Amino acid sequence: MITAKVITVSDRSYRGEREDAGGPAVKALLERAGYTVGEIVLVPDERGCIEKELIRAADEENIALIVTTGGTGFAERDVTPEATIAVCGRLAPGIPEAMRAASMRITPKACLSRAAAGIRGKSLIVNLPGSPKGACENMEAVLEPLEHGIFILRGGKE
Repeated sequence: MITAKVITVSDRSYRGEREDAGGPAVKALLERAGYTVGEIVLVPDERGCIEKELIRAADEENIALIVTTGGTGFAERDVTPEATIAVCGRLAPGIPEAMRAASMRITPKACLSRAAAGIRGKSLIVNLPGSPKGACENMEAVLEPLEHGIFILRGGKE
């Protein structure tokens, strides 16, 4: 079983003003795909908080797949991609490219996503949109290749 962690980035959900819907939707999708997913972590739209949680999940918890929901748009406080890029040693640009391409078939607004993906140690970090529908559509677009990528990243042989 591959371990996964979902981190929801949202000021309003973090403050308890709005229920997190994206995180639970992604968690359920990953569990259906066979991943072992722990509790969803809520963090505010603060780069330092996002970076700290990504580092903890990768370095201390040794999570194979870390997905974030939220903070990938054009709003001033949308800094999830910057936090992801800052903590990754290597980027994986094909993942967000594939997600945007698949999403463009559904909505032209998909081109506005600034989602990033990268590798920190033996962990793959992938940014998803905050909406449950968008997050799941993006995750489903790359779910199959991610499993192979994680297998290689964790020391499997091709």
